[in-house]
Amino acid sequence: MADYNAPQKDWYLILGACPTDDLQVLKQKYQKLVLMFHPDKQRPDVSEEEAEQHLQRFIDIDQAWKILSNEESRNEYNLQLRACELKQSWPVDAHITLDDMNWDYETECYSYTCRCGGEFILEKDETQEVETVVCCDSCSLSIEVKKVPIGSW
Repeated sequence: MADYNAPQKDWYLILGACPTDDLQVLKQKYQKLVLMFHPDKQRPDVSEEEAEQHLQRFIDIDQAWKILSNEESRNEYNLQLRACELKQSWPVDAHITLDDMNWDYETECYSYTCRCGGEFILEKDETQEVETVVCCDSCSLSIEVKKVPIGSW
């Protein structure tokens, strides 16, 4: 099942548009790109690899138009983009797994040494989430800790 919380592709980028563009602007950009990348409009001397890239680009352009030209699907897509922006509220210095951290039996916490010499501390009850952002206890850096599902390695 697909994760509908995170958009797979940036449909605005594919059309060279931005979320504030109205439908007429989107349509103009779509029409310009679809003419450039339509399989019937390709030069006969292009390589097979280049033709395949153009076909994929054409498919992406067409999909972007289908999503962004429909008010309901565009609103849903915009909500997904906004949710992703809100989820990433601060920069993450590193992406690690629980296996990269040290377990302390006394405090029942995971820890990871920051480059400043401080510690990233993750308590046992915080490990229930698939991804957790942890801040250093000495500086402003943060890391994202991913829980590795059993059987994924």
